[in-house]
Amino acid sequence: MIYQRIRDLREDADLTQRDMARILNCSQQAYSNYELGQRDIPTDILIALAEFHKTNVDYIMGLTKTKTYYKEL
Repeated sequence: MIYQRIRDLREDADLTQRDMARILNCSQQAYSNYELGQRDIPTDILIALAEFHKTNVDYIMGLTKTKTYYKEL
């Protein structure tokens, strides 16, 4: 589920994998591996994804269906 969520968030933002890789300061191949579940997502990348998409890590990890961005509370 985590991998589908990061893909959905990226596509909802109309970004390519290359765009996200630049934002996260990683290679396109590394980002692709995150989306495909072929590589574990490092904590710093997970946090950066949540902050960029204005959601929370729990949502990305599939622990909740709520996209609440905690910094806006």
